[in-house]
Amino acid sequence: MNSLSPALRVPAETGCADAPVLRERGQREVFCGLTGIIWLHRKIQDAFFLVVGSRTCAHLIQSAAGVMIFAEPRFGTAIIEERDLAGLADANDELDRVVTRLVERRPEIRLLFLVGSCPSEVIKLDLSRAAQRLSARLSPAVRVLNYSGSGIETTFTHGEDACLAALVPVLPAAPSDAPPALLIAGALPDVVEDQFRRLFQALGVGPVHFLPPRRSGDLPPVGPATRLLLAQPFLGETARLLEARGAQLLSAPFPLGEEGTTRWLRAAANAWGVSDRAFAAAIAAPAERARAALGRHRDLLDGRSVFLFPDSQLEPPLARFLARELGMRIIEVGTPYLHRQHLAEELALLPAGTMLSEGQDVERQLDRCRAARPDIVVCGLGLANPLEAEGLTTKWSIELLFTPIQGYEQAGDLAELFARPLIRRVRLEV
Repeated sequence: MNSLSPALRVPAETGCADAPVLRERGQREVFCGLTGIIWLHRKIQDAFFLVVGSRTCAHLIQSAAGVMIFAEPRFGTAIIEERDLAGLADANDELDRVVTRLVERRPEIRLLFLVGSCPSEVIKLDLSRAAQRLSARLSPAVRVLNYSGSGIETTFTHGEDACLAALVPVLPAAPSDAPPALLIAGALPDVVEDQFRRLFQALGVGPVHFLPPRRSGDLPPVGPATRLLLAQPFLGETARLLEARGAQLLSAPFPLGEEGTTRWLRAAANAWGVSDRAFAAAIAAPAERARAALGRHRDLLDGRSVFLFPDSQLEPPLARFLARELGMRIIEVGTPYLHRQHLAEELALLPAGTMLSEGQDVERQLDRCRAARPDIVVCGLGLANPLEAEGLTTKWSIELLFTPIQGYEQAGDLAELFARPLIRRVRLEV
C-alpha cells in the first residue's frame, strides 16, 4: 500500500484532531428529515417515497421540490386525517388502500419506501410491520421498506442516513471468494457519479458500486471484500450497518474541493496499491481544472470570515475547504453531531485553534455570531432572513445539499456558492 505523497501529508502538530468541542444542548433550529426525499427520489429512478403524515408534511416536500402541478414526482403523502388521529378509522387499513391504489396507478414502481413523520410517530403507527405486510403481498413486483423522516431527529440529513440504512439489510451478500470491490455510500448527482466512475476506472480501482443505486434492481453486494468510502459525512448508521456486514471503511476527507477530492480518491487508490506516479497521471487534468476554477474566486474570498451554524453535518468538510483552498478565516464550525471517526481526516486538516461546537443552543450561538460579525454566515433557512435583516450576509446550508458540489469539476461551483452572497451584498449596497 502506498503512503500519501509529501504534498498530501499533514504535520502532526496541525489541525483540530484533539481540539476541545463545545457541546451545547439547548434549543436548536432543525429542518425536517423529510427534505432528503427531494434528492433521493431523483436518484433511485424506480422507487417511490410515500410519506405517512399530515397536510403540512405534503406542503413541505412539495414546496421544497418546487413541483409543478403537471409534474409526476416519485413521492407523495398518505394524509393522516382527523378521524385517524381520533381512532375512528383503522390507519393500517387506510394505508393498505392508499398503497394499493398507488401501485395500480404507477406500475413502474419497484421499491416503495413508507416514510414515517412526526404525526405517524405520535399515533404510534407501526410502519415497520406495515412494510413487512405490504412487501409480502406485493412481492416480487414491489419491495416495501420503511424509515423515519421525522423532524424530531438530529438534523434533516438524518433522512438520507435512515433511508440508506433501511437498504443495507436487503443488499445481496458478496460471494466469499469475491475480489475486493469499492462501495461508495451517499447519494450523489448522476453527473458526479459518472465523473467518479471515470476517475476510478483510470486509476484501475474497481469494481465500483454506489449506494443508493440508480435502480433498485442494482443493489450492490456487500461482504468482507467490500471497501467502503463515504461520500457524505452524515451516514453514521449506514456505515455502522455496512461494517457489521463485513465492509471495511476507508478513512478519508470528503470530496469537496480539489484537495478533498484528491485525498478521497487517494484513500481508494492506496487500498488498490496504485502507485504515486499512476495516481498523479490519472488526476492531473481534472485537478488542474479544479485549481483554475477555484482561483477565479479566491481573491474575493481570501481573508473573509465565516461562521457555520449546525445544520447538515457538512460543516467540518466545508470549513476545511473554505480555509485551506480559499483562504477564509473560520470563526466557528458548528455541527449537529460530530462523528470523530468519520471526520478524523477533516479535523486534522482544520486550522489549529478553530472553534468546534456540537449540538446547539441557538440563542447563545446567535450571540457569538453577532459579536463576531462574520463576512458570511452559513445557516438554515429559519435563521437566514433574520440575520440578513441585521445586516449579515448568509448562505443557506440546504442549498449545499441540492447542488452538485463534490468532485473536481464542481470545485469552482462550490466556491461560487460562497462568493455569490458577497457579490449580491455589494450590488445591493450600491
